[in-house]
Amino acid sequence: MPRAEATDFGVAQAAADGHSIESFLEKPASPPGRAGHPDEALVSMGVYVFEPDVLIEALHKDAADDDSGHSMGGDIIPRLARERAAHAYDFRQNDVPGACARDRRYWRELGTIDSYFTAHMDLCAVNPPFNLYNDRWPIVTRMSCQPPAKFVHEDGDRPRRAVNSVVSAGVIVSGGLVRNAVLSPGVRVDSGSRVNRAVILHNARVHRQAVVENAILDKDVAVLAGATVGVDKEHDRARGFVVSAGGVTVVSKGQVVEP
Repeated sequence: MPRAEATDFGVAQAAADGHSIESFLEKPASPPGRAGHPDEALVSMGVYVFEPDVLIEALHKDAADDDSGHSMGGDIIPRLARERAAHAYDFRQNDVPGACARDRRYWRELGTIDSYFTAHMDLCAVNPPFNLYNDRWPIVTRMSCQPPAKFVHEDGDRPRRAVNSVVSAGVIVSGGLVRNAVLSPGVRVDSGSRVNRAVILHNARVHRQAVVENAILDKDVAVLAGATVGVDKEHDRARGFVVSAGGVTVVSKGQVVEP
């Protein structure tokens, strides 16, 4: 990454062999440049792979160190780098079967609300930069045992549509309009409601005539009939909702949003 953008990451300095890590700095104020490219830095993607005995030994050493903050990036990886036991894998060399030029080497940092939200919006694009539908490289995860998504009510004033959206199992869009959104399992979107640019987590419900836009709803949130989220950011703040620097409203788990 450009050095100016590397201050929010762990930064590695690779040895001459290209894979051994000589030092590892967690969120340095002045990131070191990489060999031959002084304006760039090698940053950690936050993906660590260990031999079990190496990790166990490192954890014991860290636990015995009273000066340690007991952080993976701030203490444990730097210790392994000093002991010449840490190595780097260059993600630019990663070759995923079935990947095309658009989604090759895709990675997003998710440390902020805005970056988390943007990564979800990536999935909603007509040609997403990260392809969930690559059957040569399936994402293996626990699937909830729910029925397929359903769209009901055909009246003209109840559009019951989802456009440029990712809709999970168990979702019911009942006369609502959904655009540019990720709907997690069990979400309900009721008649006359509008959802635009939103990430809605498990079992949340958007009731009749409600509006949700530029927002993240955590699990089990209920937006009651006629209520709005994300439309008026000052109103959102006054109700105690977090509003990110990029203007994304976050409603935390289980909250009920009233009109």
